[in-house]
Amino acid sequence: MTTSHSLAAEGLTLGYGDRAVIASLDLAVPPGRITVIVGANACGKSTLLRSLSRLLAPREGRVVLDGREVHRMPAKELARTLGLLPQSPVAPEGITVLDLVCRGRHPHQGAFSRWNARDDAAVAAALEATRTTGLADRAVDELSGGQRQRVWIAMALAQQTDLLLLDEPTTFLDASHQIDVLDLLTDLNRTRGTTIVMVLHDLNLAARYADHLIALADGRLHACGTPSEVLTEECVRTVFNLESRVIEDPVSGRPLMLPIGRHHVRAAPPAASGR
Repeated sequence: MTTSHSLAAEGLTLGYGDRAVIASLDLAVPPGRITVIVGANACGKSTLLRSLSRLLAPREGRVVLDGREVHRMPAKELARTLGLLPQSPVAPEGITVLDLVCRGRHPHQGAFSRWNARDDAAVAAALEATRTTGLADRAVDELSGGQRQRVWIAMALAQQTDLLLLDEPTTFLDASHQIDVLDLLTDLNRTRGTTIVMVLHDLNLAARYADHLIALADGRLHACGTPSEVLTEECVRTVFNLESRVIEDPVSGRPLMLPIGRHHVRAAPPAASGR
């Protein structure tokens, strides 16, 4: 269970070259919950996730896991606690689905430990959960975009970490498979207590599945809290430069954002003629 793990950013400033992307950001990830990061394109969502997983070193500040700076932890030790599914990962040419998913067990292998029945069970469970068992012998580069995405998620699940970070895990998936993946992650959170942090583009899916919502704007934390606290018309206007109406989702009871386009505002009926 991950209620014993804490992940936080303290005074985090991130960037590439001369360009700053995230500035002086402080946040704490609620343990054992589902956190979703939202924001406009190029606001720093993926950059933040990369730093939380130590793929990107901060210019200032630090990322702390259980009181230790992640950038000072041994890579394999960190990988046994924290897993990452990056955006648009690339598989080695010709690798099969089974071999790729088995790589999720690498952090659990050591000089004195060899592949065992527990590893087999973890891989089989990950394939079954993502409905990719039937693809096990296929080459990854022969699969459709949606199939590949489910295979990458299977690899992340096989790692069996207490914290799981995912950058746009519903990319390439149709509506049905998006719901399948988000339901799967919710089940993982509810049954194992896995702390999940993910980036999603779809605000309404974010509001439906998140326990904790983080909204970024121009590299800064604009709002964080429950979906009802964060997904407001003011937030959508500020973060996305979009006018909207936010109502209660009749299915989930969570906030539901209805965008207002310039050409879809209901016009007033014509005035009645006096004739």
